[in-house]
Amino acid sequence: MAVEMHAMIFKILVLASLFIGLMVNPATADQSTMNRFFYSGDGYIHLVSKKNGKVFRGRYRKGNSQYNADAFKNISAVFGAPYQSSNQVLSLRLIEFLDYLEDRLGPGALLTLTSGYRPPEYNTKLRKGGALAAKASLHQYGMAADFILEGVSSKRVWEYVRSTGFGGTGYYHGKTVHVDVGPARFWDEKSSGVGTGLSDENKLIGLVTDYDVYEPGELVTLSFIRMTAFPIMVQSDFKLVPNQNSENIEDILSFSPAAGTLTTGTCNEFKNIKQMASFRWHLPSNISPGRYHIRAGFCGDLWEKMPEKITTPEFEIRSP
Repeated sequence: MAVEMHAMIFKILVLASLFIGLMVNPATADQSTMNRFFYSGDGYIHLVSKKNGKVFRGRYRKGNSQYNADAFKNISAVFGAPYQSSNQVLSLRLIEFLDYLEDRLGPGALLTLTSGYRPPEYNTKLRKGGALAAKASLHQYGMAADFILEGVSSKRVWEYVRSTGFGGTGYYHGKTVHVDVGPARFWDEKSSGVGTGLSDENKLIGLVTDYDVYEPGELVTLSFIRMTAFPIMVQSDFKLVPNQNSENIEDILSFSPAAGTLTTGTCNEFKNIKQMASFRWHLPSNISPGRYHIRAGFCGDLWEKMPEKITTPEFEIRSP
């Protein structure tokens, strides 16, 4: 009888400890909050920079979307990226995607960064020195990383990223692999296009949102990427466009910036990457759930190879 009583008490204690664990474990808390990205990890990552020796090991996100500002500041330091709470250079989408890859290819493995954020001046210096650095490199936008994933070959990472159909990845037949959160594409040292003029005159200019998922009325931050020639003239009238499967395809909304980045009704001139990094709008509070793009147009004298209009990758509006 005493043995059965002890066994019952033990079971109760185990169940209680499991319950308490669920209550306090950041990985299981706040699951009702929507996930901000289409490709996300578990919110825990282990990083070290081979260049500056800085290390981050821990949780940068609680639940699905509660990001820790101090953790992200420390991660930015590992990448060598400037950090201000009002203007984060390092892309959250990149950290989530690296975390996603680590969870699936080497759970808990150390990610050694060999190249993170590159200031535009430094990227130009590398190119002039003969390094394999693209003129429109996404390292300049905090959207790319060259790294070694502990216990996983660079070729395996390269092949896996290709299989997702998301982001860019480069394999140079060495220990490191390049991954970015730009358009889906892949290459090796023979097909990178570096030095061919592929991106000259803003031919590959793009536009990205800060998240993949929003609620109606939320603030969205846009950044232009892959610029190679300045100045650039941007129309102040941006368009919010439903995707092709939407029932409201004719419902194209113009919306105005939440801050004074653009002068409404004019053609706005920008002279460098930093100036084109943070354009903020509030999404309409009555917008219907679904998939959308944001379209931007250029004005003034266009560079010959530069498109007249560009759109963001698809993002989703979800009901609160």
